Amino acid sequence: MKILMAGCGDLGKRTALMLAKEHTCFGLKRRPSQLPSPIMPISADLTNLLDMKRVLEEPFDAIVVTVTPSAFCESAYRGSYIAVAKALKSAVSMASYPPKLIIWASSTRVYGDHGGAWVDEDSSLYYQDFAGKLLVEAELLISELSCRYVVVRFSGIYGLGRQSLLNKMRSGRVQPQFPEKWTNRIHSEDCAAVFTHLIGRYFDGESLDPLYIASDCEPVTQKVVYKWMAKALDVKFPMPQESAPSEYKISRRCNNKRLLESGFRFKYPTFRDGYSALMKET
Repeated sequence: MKILMAGCGDLGKRTALMLAKEHTCFGLKRRPSQLPSPIMPISADLTNLLDMKRVLEEPFDAIVVTVTPSAFCESAYRGSYIAVAKALKSAVSMASYPPKLIIWASSTRVYGDHGGAWVDEDSSLYYQDFAGKLLVEAELLISELSCRYVVVRFSGIYGLGRQSLLNKMRSGRVQPQFPEKWTNRIHSEDCAAVFTHLIGRYFDGESLDPLYIASDCEPVTQKVVYKWMAKALDVKFPMPQESAPSEYKISRRCNNKRLLESGFRFKYPTFRDGYSALMKET
């Protein structure tokens, strides 16, 4: 099959390298010259309709879209998530050979704060900032595609190149927020594996839901994570009275039952598994 990684950053590269053993994989970026072999480079702007019409002159079986805003601000999110969704929707509607499947990467940020309660694909959305609002707007645009689509809402992604918490813990710059909050994570290798799993399932003739939460199997409080990491790294952990007050409290537990029932199995089912591996790599 011919599979396009649209926005071929970290997750796109990981996914393409997983799939390239059996399929022809393309990586779309503005400057794709540094993409590793065997990813076939395509130079284009995901937000540019003319570029996307040109790209979709090629008949792709599947497209995985991962968007990375240039900054954490409303204009950057609108200029990335919304602009890409609009350009993609229009280009697909005009394509002579529309893709059979598009997978869109979103975020569990759309749920906002649920006071530590469980959330799943059917839970109400309670976005508390511009980011959550624009992520939802982009998802709605994707739901209007004229081809088969799947939205995947990832929780907090960590892994090689995404080890800021690990670096802060090593330097002693971590303070838990108070009151205690629930957190959710997924290793970047498992993110790529989710994409490959959904593509494989679809082209094997199995059914797909239009939406999946992708988060590991153990939502856990922030304090539990910090205490475990401090012990593993042999660094001092701040006492409760030293905890920093939380200015932006988001607490929820992400239920990954739908993903597991589709047959997916995690390489790193808990933060302990993932961070243990990451500690050995860095």
